[in-house]
Amino acid sequence: MDPRERRATRHQLPNPDVTIVPRRRRKTVFTVEQVVDTALGVVATEGYEALTMRRLAGELDTGPASLYAHVVNKADLDELLIGRLCAELVLPEPDPAAWREQIRGVCVQMRDQYLKYPGISRAALAMVPTDLEIVRVNEGMLAILLAGGVAPQAAAWAIDALLLYVAAYCLEASIARQRAADDDVAWVLDRDELLRRFAALPTETFPHTTRHAAELTAGEGHDRFDFTLGLMIDGLGRR
Repeated sequence: MDPRERRATRHQLPNPDVTIVPRRRRKTVFTVEQVVDTALGVVATEGYEALTMRRLAGELDTGPASLYAHVVNKADLDELLIGRLCAELVLPEPDPAAWREQIRGVCVQMRDQYLKYPGISRAALAMVPTDLEIVRVNEGMLAILLAGGVAPQAAAWAIDALLLYVAAYCLEASIARQRAADDDVAWVLDRDELLRRFAALPTETFPHTTRHAAELTAGEGHDRFDFTLGLMIDGLGRR
């Protein structure tokens, strides 16, 4: 099979009645799973921006041509990476009485997966979900929202919005950490420094910013993430 045929096969459920016969035999020195493992290793240590097809081929000690025998292009690789992360998510049996907590739990799992691999959530943006593991997560989230009484159209768009927010949140966190490491600008992110800057603003021009500087800079860990998820999920419950 050529890479495009192999990619199409990955997006189909196994059918025991169908046998796929390759057009030609190819000597394989590594598998798609090894490609994904290696790619995730690069991202974990150096960030998603460091991952290129040429770099990946080098890590596998092969040439680009051999790599393209397994992966169609960078977009295909991105889908494989996000699919691998989605495979780690545990989806609960939908419970109408606990649907808010359940959908929040799935989003938190996705957040934690993204944060293990700096910048990888960029790969999820503008992606049309066809990988079976990605579709599995969408299916599970849809089942939870429908069980909670959310209308199908609202549920479908809510999944898109929730996953988009999770990806953006993780991407921003990765960019901030990378800038702090590369440019030594961690002091800009320091809460005390931000408070000093806001306090130094002219109150006649920025009365609300100076008065509520503490609120504007508040939050530890994932406080803001939890707050925003709560807004989105509670909004669904009120529809």
